[in-house]
Amino acid sequence: MQFKQISFAAIASAALALAPVGAHAQNPTVPEGVRLGLNYTLGTKPGVLVLPMDSVGGDSVRAILQRDIDYDDRATVITLDDASARGMMPATGDKFNYPLFAKLGVVAILRPEHSLTGITITMYDVAAKRRVQMGGFPLLDAPNSPGWRLAVHRASDEVERWIFGSPGSASTRILYAGGDKQIWVIDSDGENARKLTSVTLAMSPAWSPDATKFIFCGFTPGGSQIAVYSFITGDLHWLSGTARGLNITPVYAPDGRTIAYASGTDRGTDVMVMQEGDGSPSRAITVGKGSDNTSPSYSPDGRQIAFMSGRAGHPEVYTMDADGTNPSLLTEFTYGEQAYRASPDWSSDGRRIAYESRINGDFQIMTIDLRDRSTKQYTSDGQNEDPSWAPDARHMVFSSTRTGPRQLWVLDAESGRMRQLTHASGARLAAWSPVLKP
Repeated sequence: MQFKQISFAAIASAALALAPVGAHAQNPTVPEGVRLGLNYTLGTKPGVLVLPMDSVGGDSVRAILQRDIDYDDRATVITLDDASARGMMPATGDKFNYPLFAKLGVVAILRPEHSLTGITITMYDVAAKRRVQMGGFPLLDAPNSPGWRLAVHRASDEVERWIFGSPGSASTRILYAGGDKQIWVIDSDGENARKLTSVTLAMSPAWSPDATKFIFCGFTPGGSQIAVYSFITGDLHWLSGTARGLNITPVYAPDGRTIAYASGTDRGTDVMVMQEGDGSPSRAITVGKGSDNTSPSYSPDGRQIAFMSGRAGHPEVYTMDADGTNPSLLTEFTYGEQAYRASPDWSSDGRRIAYESRINGDFQIMTIDLRDRSTKQYTSDGQNEDPSWAPDARHMVFSSTRTGPRQLWVLDAESGRMRQLTHASGARLAAWSPVLKP
């Protein structure tokens, strides 16, 4: 984590620098900049300080808020030890020493406090020297339980909305296939990992649009089939209507009812679609003619599908209309056996598609901008595969061997910053959830 740690010596130095000299001392003026709930300079990462909180679980609330703001990658978290932070808090009211906080680089002060149903968070604008936001957040579950942690993450996302005008993605979770070949889920900050399935082999999980369930492929005595797991009931059921043979890489369409997946035989693999729950048979929407067509990913409006196809002689990423018409090569065709581009994932803002590309023998994470077809490479160390966008269209999760065993990593596509998400070897095939509703 990239926090800016402020020492007691720095506080003392700042306080001395602010000591009045004669009768003409002036308060700092508000700098020119933007205002989205706060005053700060355009193009900078505003410094945010989270004050200590006196209540059961208070230290954990503060730690989660700090970590979420840091992982959002739009602000700099400024940290003080508890003694220093408490020494800078007014005994009563909101009369902070704002010039001192400004000298330490603080733009926003967040003050979490215990309430009857959870916490109240107040945000102070240091430049404006006043309170600018306040909100109450219920914490109804036991401290540090999954539900409690998710509620604190929701508070973090709202704080991000106060500061930047758009929420963060802390109140999300990530599905993945673990080293034990089962589906696991983990919080966006890397905490609270738990196993969800217990079948012969489970792969390729994908969330429903409302995040109440997920779909995956699993192996049964009759071959690989598509299954749905409900978070509401904890039940798992196998879908009827899938084709015989290999059935892999399922995803939901934005309508929450249509499912696209890849089904293969010795004559090739095609992208199929079916309607969940009506029992009708699947239908093919690609005509592979012996090639493999897999890994469908819907555009946010549901009108198009990105997918991998080997129809050109090696895997490339294509797009097509949701009914299978108008297939078009998306990635730039490259001759040679090394060319391999696969696992596309469409960003939630519809502007980019992430995918994996083999470069000098190793797979790396790439994106292609749909406006000008420009590409960008984000990784270079180890094998990096299967990117999945966060709902903020800024962060991605992917699997990587950069530190040895395969793990999940999170990438900030704006700054290039990376952080390790899992710590149990073998994690892969991740899927980032939508924002989870209360």
